[in-house]
Amino acid sequence: MITHILRDKPTKLFVSIAAFFVANALIAECIGGKIFSLEKVFGLDPANLTLFGQTGLSFNLTCGVLLWPLEFVITDIVNEYYGPRAVRRISYTAVVLITYAFIMFYAAMNIPPADFWITSKETEGIANMQDAFGGIFGQGMWIIAGSLIAFLVSQIVDVTVFHKIKKRTGQKWVWLRATGSTLVSQLVDSFIVLFIAFKIGNGWSWKLVLAICLVNYLYKFSMAIILTPLIYFAENRIDQYLGHETARKMKLAAMGKEEE
Repeated sequence: MITHILRDKPTKLFVSIAAFFVANALIAECIGGKIFSLEKVFGLDPANLTLFGQTGLSFNLTCGVLLWPLEFVITDIVNEYYGPRAVRRISYTAVVLITYAFIMFYAAMNIPPADFWITSKETEGIANMQDAFGGIFGQGMWIIAGSLIAFLVSQIVDVTVFHKIKKRTGQKWVWLRATGSTLVSQLVDSFIVLFIAFKIGNGWSWKLVLAICLVNYLYKFSMAIILTPLIYFAENRIDQYLGHETARKMKLAAMGKEEE
């Protein structure tokens, strides 16, 4: 069995993609507690936008958004070659393993620390390592719930939109189905996570939720456009790796067809 898996290129490719997909999602969740200024990255002043009556809005984003766009690129690639069932499989796997990771984080936070460890970084400006550890890994439950639900729902939306466009366009216009499905699913993702984490969890006003959602979506919209060439590059390399005939048959099977 293992010999067959190691020799079968489509199987090896799927295992590799699935592993990267799950690892990328988990890393994104872990680094999502840090907020950074997109304007400062490029040496610019804060945007100070005004939306829905909310003033002083800038592109202050979680570090998780650096990696989440890749998840949707991977989703589109898996959709193209393996179909919606494969996307749902890796999405469910990612959610289960992220949930497991957060359970382990909370267990680690509540294990009594060694006395020497608490003050072991005082010379480096960290007065209490236990508090620092909890501050990094102790994301609020509403944020975790919002993030996981948003991820799962947006993946399902991405799959649905992708295949609706593909049924109309066939093998043409890869950019339309890939970028189009990502733009829709990213909007859903942005709204759900803010609604659950901050409207329900923290009582934010609708205006504030919608304003921050739009700012976040502007970034995700831009990244979806910027990353479109990556999809073409990845598909070209995959076609070369699998062989064009095998790749063609896989794409047809992903659409529920055998031959055109």
